[in-house]
Amino acid sequence: MFKRLFVLLMIALVAVILSGTTGVAQDAGLESLRETGKAFRSVAKQVGPSVVYIQVEKEVKQQSIGDNPFGGHPFGDEFFRRFFGQPPQQQDRKNAPKRRESGQGSGFIISADGYIMTNNHVVGDADKVTVQLLDGREYEAEIVGTDPPTDVALIKIDADEKLPFLQLGNSDQLQVGDWVLAFGNPFGLSHTLTAGVVSAKGRSGIGLTDYENFIQTDAAINPGNSGGPLINLDGEVVGMNTAIFSRSGGYMGIGFAIPIKMAENIYQQLVKHGGVTRGRLGVLIQDLTKDLAESFAIDQREGILIAQVMEDSPAEKAGLKQGDVILKLNGNKVAEVAKFRNKIAMTRPGTQVEFLVLRDGKKRKIKAAIGTMETDDDGQPVSSDKLPELGMRLQKLTRDLAEQLGYKNASGVLVSEVEAGSIAARAGIKRGSLIEEVNRKEVKTPEQVKKIIKGSQKKTVLLLVRQGDASRYLALKLED
Repeated sequence: MFKRLFVLLMIALVAVILSGTTGVAQDAGLESLRETGKAFRSVAKQVGPSVVYIQVEKEVKQQSIGDNPFGGHPFGDEFFRRFFGQPPQQQDRKNAPKRRESGQGSGFIISADGYIMTNNHVVGDADKVTVQLLDGREYEAEIVGTDPPTDVALIKIDADEKLPFLQLGNSDQLQVGDWVLAFGNPFGLSHTLTAGVVSAKGRSGIGLTDYENFIQTDAAINPGNSGGPLINLDGEVVGMNTAIFSRSGGYMGIGFAIPIKMAENIYQQLVKHGGVTRGRLGVLIQDLTKDLAESFAIDQREGILIAQVMEDSPAEKAGLKQGDVILKLNGNKVAEVAKFRNKIAMTRPGTQVEFLVLRDGKKRKIKAAIGTMETDDDGQPVSSDKLPELGMRLQKLTRDLAEQLGYKNASGVLVSEVEAGSIAARAGIKRGSLIEEVNRKEVKTPEQVKKIIKGSQKKTVLLLVRQGDASRYLALKLED
């Protein structure tokens, strides 16, 4: 009996101890949550005054509701381009009446004298930009510069006093799982904070910008958050909220932010020069597939393949060749085309870089001086295959294409695309035409065509163009 009583007492004692332990654990968990809340609250208080609400106005061609199946949605065409794809193309809008259109987004102050970073798609082609601070003050902003290829823009306001601004952090140090806070004005709801974690880094191939290296986060981002800051728990900017993946038009757990290291590089160039200069190597590159890797007898996870070397490019001058596999850039392993392309583009022209390449089964080091990438008036890279002055794209004539198009015994450069209403289109040049000569000189690559036109002092370009079995000369007058 005493034994039974002793066992019951021990069971009761253990129950009391366990109950106390559970209570302690619950208290510890609640306290941890309270500390997290305090951290968020502290960051919000620190960051809020430097986050701005941006309103833009621009004059656009009038379209009828019947032209748009979405019936003139309040978020406009940009909303649908970002979240549903391109809106339907409008017909005969050239002579359509004009109207004023408004939009909104976010930004953040990065200097006491009023420099503000935001997205290019928020302010890029606006006629008027108005900035509102947390305390309600409003200023008309000047667009300092934009960079469409990265979707970064810089604007500035003039205030009578020094403005609160945010410190830029180091986005390279972010790790998957780190807490981040997204600030902005979703759906026009001024100065909103959402919390989440870094879901992934280095996202590319999404198709939003030319140079992609996005931070992916599950912090809620919605239309209107564009251009707002992504903040770490130290109150530093680590990214710029840019877009979401959504089938509904709203938050679905996947948001994308531009790493602040990339945006900061653009900001510095815009301040100094009003535009962005990018590095150029002059190669077409591709990822190594399993079959390609086996053909080159290397690990599929190592290197990228050079598919083509442009004529008279820094790559050609350095001795890089078609079929080379680039294993390292300045001692760092190369494994993805997008990341390699970004690094070259962000390298200052004239900088010497070193490649470790695999050629014919042997490794060798090759040094090259990075060149300058040509850009058009909008800051977009001028492709080596594009002739914007004539309105067409060119393509090297391969053996397969020659057989398909009936140019088996011919040589020249193939026209792959002609813009409607362009000089080339008005001259009768069509997709599939073959340019055999430029200014009485034979051509075999798009680079040769561009080089001859650029080097000519004449306002007229003489082309020998073949279509089918017939060739004819065309004199195309360049526009001033």
